[in-house]
Parts: sequence; C-alpha cells; structure tokens
Amino acid sequence: MTPGIEWSPRVLGDDGPSVSALSLGTSAWKDAIAAGRDPRTVLDRVLAGGTAPQLTTIDTSNNYGQGLSETIIGTAIRGTPPEGVLIASKLDCDPETGDFSADRMWRSLEQSLERLGVDRLPLLHLHDPNELTYREAFATGGPCEALIRMRREGLVDRIGVSGAWAPMLVQYAATGLFDAVVTHNRFTLVDRSAEVLLRVCAEQGVAVFNAAPYGSAPLAKWPAPVDRYAYVPAHPELAASVEAMGRVAQAAGVPLGAAALQFSLRDIRVTSTIVGINTLDQLEQTLDWATRPVPDELWPQLEALVPPAYTWQEAPGLSSWDDLPPELWTHLIA
Repeated sequence: MTPGIEWSPRVLGDDGPSVSALSLGTSAWKDAIAAGRDPRTVLDRVLAGGTAPQLTTIDTSNNYGQGLSETIIGTAIRGTPPEGVLIASKLDCDPETGDFSADRMWRSLEQSLERLGVDRLPLLHLHDPNELTYREAFATGGPCEALIRMRREGLVDRIGVSGAWAPMLVQYAATGLFDAVVTHNRFTLVDRSAEVLLRVCAEQGVAVFNAAPYGSAPLAKWPAPVDRYAYVPAHPELAASVEAMGRVAQAAGVPLGAAALQFSLRDIRVTSTIVGINTLDQLEQTLDWATRPVPDELWPQLEALVPPAYTWQEAPGLSSWDDLPPELWTHLIA
C-alpha cells in the first residue's frame, strides 16, 4: 500500500523559492462567483496556513476573469503575501487585439503588479503563445525578449512559459532560457502527450507545473459519462479507458479522482500540480484525494489501460512545433 503523498516543499530551480506539491488554480473564479460560489473562502484558508504545507502556491494570470482573479488575491494579501506563500502570474496578450508585443507584455506586468499590490513576482510565465511562430515569439521587440528583460531587471525572480501544445513547450524548455513550464491536460492517467516535455525539463533543470490532472473534469467526475476531455469531444477509446480505469480503481477502494491526482503528484519530474479549486468542498476533496493511500498494485493495472497515443492531445513523433533554430533565440542570452 502506497501512503498518501508526502508534503515536502519542492525548490524552484537550484536556489529558488519553495513551491508546494499542489498549486491553487484560479482561472475559473469569475465563473464560480457568477454561479453563486465564493472562491475567496478557499483563498482565505490558503493564506491563513490552513492547507500548509500541502498548498502554499497560487497560480493566476493577467487575463483570468478579465483580471478578477488577481484583484481578489491582491485584496486579500494587501501587498504582502504571508511567509511561505508563492504567487505566480502570467503575461497575457491584449484580450481584444491579440497583441503579443514587448510593449503589451510590459503593460500586462504593470497591470498584474497593480492588481496584486506587489512590486515584484517570484514567478511569471508567458501565457499561451500558441498562435505565435517561434520567429515572432523570440524576435526583437517580442514577448520572450520582454520576459527575459523583466528577470534581468529584478521585477521577477523566475520566468516560464505556459501553453497548450506539449511539443511547443519542449522547444521553449530546450533553449535553457526559462526556469519553468506549465502544461495542462497532457500528463494525466489517460494522456501522456507531455512525456517528452517532462524528460527534457528534467534534463534541463526546468520546473514543471502540471495543470488539469483530471483532463478538465472527466477523471474527477467518474462514473459520469465521458463526453469531453480537455475542452473538446473525447475520443471514444479515451472515454472507454476512463470508464475501465474507474472500475479498476473502484474495485481497489480508491476514487478515480484520487488516482488521477496522485499520478501527477507522485512523479518526481512534476514540481507542482495545479488544481482549479473554487469552493471549500473542492478544497477538502482535493486534500483528501492527495492523501488517500493507494494500493501498489493499482498503478500497473491503470497503466495497462492507457489508451493509444492517437487518442491523446498530441501523439508522439514529428510535430510542426519541432523546429526552433538557435539563431532565433541565442541573441537573448545574457
């Protein structure tokens, strides 16, 4: 029987700040409030140390809830996060024009610092450069140049990239310019699209924040029918795998959601697992699932049920994201 996850802090880089095994995801807070739920109760408990050391890291972004998530956090911390609490945010393009220029990145940072009421951030990611070519992302006057300059000027301690496509993030990580990546929906019980990314990050010393360990709900909501995975219709074979895994986990006395969460938490290549939490009930469930003992024999049983790679978000192999010539980024090295 494997005990629940041990809650030792993980260090961000060689000498960076400590992050918790779980990170509080805040992307859905605006929708939660509109639906009558109050995520501020979750935030209050985190800031008061009610989840320490399990959860002391908060993940937000300039555009989450059109800035509402950062505003809520800033109101709560009043300019000074409690000792041990780390707040990570992200640079976003202009929500109306899609502008990813360096000028827009600086405005994004200024907005985030103002909302949060702080003068620097321990961790800042470039958010969703999915529609940018590498040439655009790494160009003079582009977003990567701005982000790297922010670190040089001491406005942020560590920088990262958060995006949808795992092969794209592999190329960013391999440059050695970034301290962290955020991947989502791509390292779960039923989707291993980020396997190469995790390997490259381990080799490069890049921290990995693994978001959406439930595939954006189905692994947490079993035995509810699986019709979507990662915001799109689920492949029938992937849906069948979720159902089969659910039955195997149930037979072992383990909620499938607990196995899905611990799949991410137990991998030493994952620095922190980001889970969206909007209510105290969800918080309690998350902490419970993370600490449930799991029979050792369940893991190989689940592994045998992983669906074929063609059902994943990105199957292994050649990708249109594979070409990032050094001449596009070496000019940014200090």
